[in-house]
Amino acid sequence: MKTKSLGFIGGGRITKVILQAIANNKTEYKAIVVFDTNPEVLSALKNQFPGIILAGSASEAAKHDMVFLALHPPVIMDTLELVKDQFKPGSILISLAPKITIEKMASKLTTNKNIVRLIPNATSIVNEGYNPVCFNVDMQEDKKQMMLRIFRRMGRTFEVPEQKLESYAIMSAMLPTYFWFQWKELVEIGTQIGLTAEESQNSVRDTLLAAIRTYFYANLQPDEVIDLIPIKPIGGHESEIKAFYHDSLLPLFEKIKP
Repeated sequence: MKTKSLGFIGGGRITKVILQAIANNKTEYKAIVVFDTNPEVLSALKNQFPGIILAGSASEAAKHDMVFLALHPPVIMDTLELVKDQFKPGSILISLAPKITIEKMASKLTTNKNIVRLIPNATSIVNEGYNPVCFNVDMQEDKKQMMLRIFRRMGRTFEVPEQKLESYAIMSAMLPTYFWFQWKELVEIGTQIGLTAEESQNSVRDTLLAAIRTYFYANLQPDEVIDLIPIKPIGGHESEIKAFYHDSLLPLFEKIKP
């Protein structure tokens, strides 16, 4: 029975990911309403997910049982100011952004205190997300459990203290971007040295999966795993690569902290 409706304020990448996760599970809702300031973004979403309803304003998207704030941190508070009187009694507000705390969002709202913060992962597009979540301390337990059931359809979802959410933004939400472009390049190199595109893709994919299992489940120390292969073709760049991580990720963490 379709009893709940969803509203999305923001129709960008993460909204697309969540909508695809919903479609993969064939989960049905009373309505799924999406608003974005960019009509081209809305049109593309409608083409991909014909069942959604396009909203003409953020206020329209806010009038639903579960409202996702799929926005960048700088615009969240101004958006809440615009829609704060539009929330239904008992509705749930889900922010997908770092930096803006539950306490700060609650300060804008007069009645709705059912506030959730979720750091989503792009891998939810195949229902394999790694999604830490935090709930307002005043949120009723039945609503909390309902949201956990919904989020778990997108992948692994687990409750964490709010102060750890930004750490997970660095170490889960953004983590795939540290590697995906490298995998793409390696697949292309494979085709340049004699493999077909399929052979190269299979080689990179299956070896990476095995490498992850080896690193985390072989009961070896990290240095012992690294020592399993004596020839390290890009070992001469290791210090440089490590510096890239430190120089990029630590300052970014400081920037997104509340």
